[in-house]
Amino acid sequence: MSTPVTRKNIDDNYEHIFNVVSGKRFRNKQSLNNEIPFFICPYDPAIAVEMERLQARLTKRLEKAGVSILEINLYDQAIEILKERGIWEQIFEVEPTVSKDELIELFQNVLDPAANLIPAIAEKLANSEFDVLFISGVGEVFPYIRSHNVLNNLQSTAKDKPTLMFFPGMYTHSLETGASLDLFGRLHDDKYYRAFNILDVEP
Repeated sequence: MSTPVTRKNIDDNYEHIFNVVSGKRFRNKQSLNNEIPFFICPYDPAIAVEMERLQARLTKRLEKAGVSILEINLYDQAIEILKERGIWEQIFEVEPTVSKDELIELFQNVLDPAANLIPAIAEKLANSEFDVLFISGVGEVFPYIRSHNVLNNLQSTAKDKPTLMFFPGMYTHSLETGASLDLFGRLHDDKYYRAFNILDVEP
C-alpha cells in the first residue's frame, strides 16, 4: 500500500494521479468488479496548502486533456447550505454565547449528510456535465461532517462517475480492523472500505 502524498513525493504523485484520472480505464470504471467508483487520495495534513495547488493544477491539466472535473469543496458547500437556510448570520451572533458542543450539534443537524448535504451535492451533479468528481475540504469541516458519512451517503447518488476524495490523513487496510479513514493520521474510528487508494491504482 502506498504512503500518503508528502512533500517529498508530491511531484511523482501528481504525475501518477494525472495519468490514472486521464486514462479511459479510470473514467469507464473498468477493473472495479462492480464496486462503487470511489477513490481516496490520502496526503500528509502538513502539506494542505500544497495539495490545494496540486488539485488546481490537476484540474486545469485534465480539462486541457479533455477530462471535465466537477469540484465540490465540503467547506464551501457547508457555508452555502447555512446561507440558504438563513442561519449563517445567526451563527455569528450565538457563537460567543454557546458551548463548543452545542455549536457542533447545530452544525451536525443542519449539515446532516443524508438530509441536507448529499441532496445539495446531488443537485450539483444533476446540473453539471462532468467526467470525474473531486471532493475536497474534508479537514475543514471536521468534526461536524465526517468523510465516511459523506461517502456512505453518496453511494447511491454518485455511482455513475468516478469520485476522488482528497483526504488529509491515511487510508489504511488491515485484516484485523478492516479499512479506515484516519483523519490527520490520528482519528481511527471512520470505518470505510468501499474505496480504492488512487496511489495504488494502475494508470
